[in-house]
Amino acid sequence: MADNIHPIFDTILSTSKKEELLNQKSIVIWMVGLSGSGKSTIARGLENKLHEEGFLTALLDGDNLRTGLNNNLGFSEEDRTENIRRAAEASKLLAANGVITICSLISPTESIREMAKTILQDKYCEVFINCPIEECEKRDVKGLYAKARRGEIKNFTGIDSPFEEPQNASITIYTAEHSVEDNLDQLLEYILPKIKPSKNQ
Repeated sequence: MADNIHPIFDTILSTSKKEELLNQKSIVIWMVGLSGSGKSTIARGLENKLHEEGFLTALLDGDNLRTGLNNNLGFSEEDRTENIRRAAEASKLLAANGVITICSLISPTESIREMAKTILQDKYCEVFINCPIEECEKRDVKGLYAKARRGEIKNFTGIDSPFEEPQNASITIYTAEHSVEDNLDQLLEYILPKIKPSKNQ
């Protein structure tokens, strides 16, 4: 089958042309962190703020992806890896079309995050949503930690499946120590210079 595939990436309209039309630089803002750390809240807030600033965005949330594109995947190590691969490839397509893409995914291991970075290359911007697991359990907005502690959910990240804290994140946001607005202000200040077009464009 591979012999019959003929990609046309080198002949389609360039990313720079699309960025010029949209008056923005595309990037993939890859948010990682434990369940309950605040990834989705920060992702939604960032998308709203960028929209207010006039930027075109797309938000890929882990739970949303698992209801559609990735609805055939479970939570085994193999399926988690495939979940991230598909999200990264979808993000790559969006970024190639000039869209600022926000991904909210646990992305529990360094190897999984490295795979996403390899796919996305210089478009990849890793944001570690850092929140102690104790605080995540207190919030337990989805009731998942309680179920995991009772053994009703297997392979739950942070309980019986590992979460490796990022060692080389582009920026770390501490959601247990600062308000949502303060976190968003910090993140927006970091992101804006990366997505604004150069003056000579």
